[in-house]
Amino acid sequence: MTALGSAALVASLLVACYAAVAALIATRGDRRWAVSARRGIYAMFGLLLLAVITLEISFLRTDLTVALVAEHSSETTPVLYKLTALWGSQAGSLLLWAFVLSIASSAVLYITRNKHREVVPWATAVLAGVAIFFIGMMVAGIFFPEADSWPFAASDPVPEVGAGLTPLLMHPAMAIHPPMLYSGYVFFTIPFAFAIGALITRRLDASWIRSTRRFALVAWVFLSIGIALGARWSYSELGWGGYWAWDPVENAALIPWLTGTAFLHSIMVQERRGMLRVWNVSLICATFVLSLLGTFLVRSGVLQSIHAFGESKVGVPLLVLIGIVTIGSTILIASRRESLQSERRLDSLLSREAIFLVNNILLVGLAAVILFGTFFPLISDLVGDKASIGPPWFNRFATPLAIGLVFFMGIGPLVAWRRVSLAGILRAVGIPLAVTLIGAVILAFTIGISESPTAYALFLGGIFTLAAIVQEVVRGVEARQSLGGGGVFASLGSLLTRNRRRYGGYIVHVGLVLALFGIAASSSFQTSRDLRLSPGDSAEVGDYTVTYARPYAQVPPALASDLDAAGVAALGNDEDKIAFGAVLSVTRDGKTVTTLNPSREYYSPDNPDPTAPIQSFFQGEPTSEVGRDEGPTRDLWSSMQPDLSSFDREIDGFDQRYAKVIEGLTPEQASNPVNQQQLAALQAAEIGNLVQRYMNETPPAEIRFNVNPFVIWFWIGVAVGVGGALFGLWPSGEGRRRRVSDVYGARLARDLSRI
Repeated sequence: MTALGSAALVASLLVACYAAVAALIATRGDRRWAVSARRGIYAMFGLLLLAVITLEISFLRTDLTVALVAEHSSETTPVLYKLTALWGSQAGSLLLWAFVLSIASSAVLYITRNKHREVVPWATAVLAGVAIFFIGMMVAGIFFPEADSWPFAASDPVPEVGAGLTPLLMHPAMAIHPPMLYSGYVFFTIPFAFAIGALITRRLDASWIRSTRRFALVAWVFLSIGIALGARWSYSELGWGGYWAWDPVENAALIPWLTGTAFLHSIMVQERRGMLRVWNVSLICATFVLSLLGTFLVRSGVLQSIHAFGESKVGVPLLVLIGIVTIGSTILIASRRESLQSERRLDSLLSREAIFLVNNILLVGLAAVILFGTFFPLISDLVGDKASIGPPWFNRFATPLAIGLVFFMGIGPLVAWRRVSLAGILRAVGIPLAVTLIGAVILAFTIGISESPTAYALFLGGIFTLAAIVQEVVRGVEARQSLGGGGVFASLGSLLTRNRRRYGGYIVHVGLVLALFGIAASSSFQTSRDLRLSPGDSAEVGDYTVTYARPYAQVPPALASDLDAAGVAALGNDEDKIAFGAVLSVTRDGKTVTTLNPSREYYSPDNPDPTAPIQSFFQGEPTSEVGRDEGPTRDLWSSMQPDLSSFDREIDGFDQRYAKVIEGLTPEQASNPVNQQQLAALQAAEIGNLVQRYMNETPPAEIRFNVNPFVIWFWIGVAVGVGGALFGLWPSGEGRRRRVSDVYGARLARDLSRI
């Protein structure tokens, strides 16, 4: 089976090379070669699909002869995580990159098969070139095994059991997060490739933008979902109490999201007014480079991050590709500066295009600040004094830009294209400004200004933007009613569906405001305490009283049947771990609010130290299962870690006795299945003893308890924003009618030209 996958992967490299050559030949004007190159991309997709299916079958079968499977899966790994273990590895993630690229490339080339005859061959060559790079890195792993990049590498020797997936990655969010993030990175390749094609052919009008805008928006959607899922995983799994830590890999995903957002806004100016051509091609080239940079940071190990794979041999080739793309695109843009001149100039600073430009500057400025802070440790190391920048620095410099962005996001919909008078702007902002002033007074009396001026400013910006959007929607509904009559809801539905792009954008802005509201409230007004509690102890955290009511434990079913301790529950059949937890009773003003059940989980290693099986069990990679009670106004969040130091003597004593038993066995006796079962029974009995002791002589626990106000609105805001983008992506009836009209118009023009 692996031979089939290996052959498919090698063949995909050959086909990609053919597609690149055919596309370059097609640039001379031979349409047949363009068609052949496009079909080559289709074939590359089919071959990569076959390689992915073959590897997934190996994971499902737990084929330990494949090194990737042996290192990232096992017989006890749940099926969901067997399927998703592919992108938890170095080689698998490269395969995912190439596979998603083949999907996006095939889609865009099919859509543009009868369009852009000069641009498409060059774009195809770029897409094939990027595919050659990523597939080539995998194939190079055949000749350079130390690169760890060949997905079908054989295990040598073949292990008896697989290493299993890292426990931290066995979370539903992490099953989806990597492919979402990668899809975001990869889909930005499409507008980049067409921008390069447009630059080479000097076809620099907005036609290439119209054909690739949806791909840029799809990239933005995928990247948004990926970032949000990563934040959710961090909030639910890591046990530190937050969802964003300004980690280098987190930042690496956020930076292209910001520049991609700027691109999606600025292309509207080029489509509408023929302006910002240099800005747009520069933005999409920068976004693609930053997407490659995010891939590089995960794999190079140059910056410390919990999300990174660690040091890798593929980091250097990625850095070379980043350099080639950066230098090449810069030279190409500079050489086309005359062709990139705008058709029109900015008529007034009081216009929608001017507001869009300000928004772009703020977005790019925010990206630049985060980029500098992320790479500051490397910059400082180069000058001989290595230092790092923490969250306070990012908050200090990023927050003012975010505040300005929110306010200008509200002004944009209120301002007309080309030019508007100062009096016209004042009339447009009158109602939103009045609502904002009312909100300012209410917030001043409720939360105050001095406690967090930045949060206060963000709230006001959000109120202004929401009021502006509501005003625009109301005016649109009134206009619909005056033109065609009908009820409010019918007019609203007609308004939204006939201009999905515009009102989908408004929904995205609403989502962003809600998300920023959740971020500002939860970060500025959080109450957090680290407690050390034993059963029966209580502590005050803000307005809440937290009581360690009792301990509990979870064990595999085989152990649970032998334990009679109260509070011990059996895990699912596929979970080989134990969990020591605490039941926390939370009250407020003497009334019970909720009960939380945080725990610390310890996974049985697939290859424990044969001389210290119990000690290695607890020295592995434990995970935190947080206790959380979510509500519209606050989250009650808790994590716990029991102090198991009092168990060390018992564990050491058992491991010493166990080691002596192992030493007394001959190799034949050690491999005897009966003896192995007896040894496993000894380990299980000892773990049962530890669980009994935990329940009867419960040690104190380190408990972190947070009150996070309004954090749920961050997740709601992301969902609303993604929903708005999807709404805008869906073709509208008006758009379909316009396309039909364009087709008939083109046919009529051809017929008239023949007369």
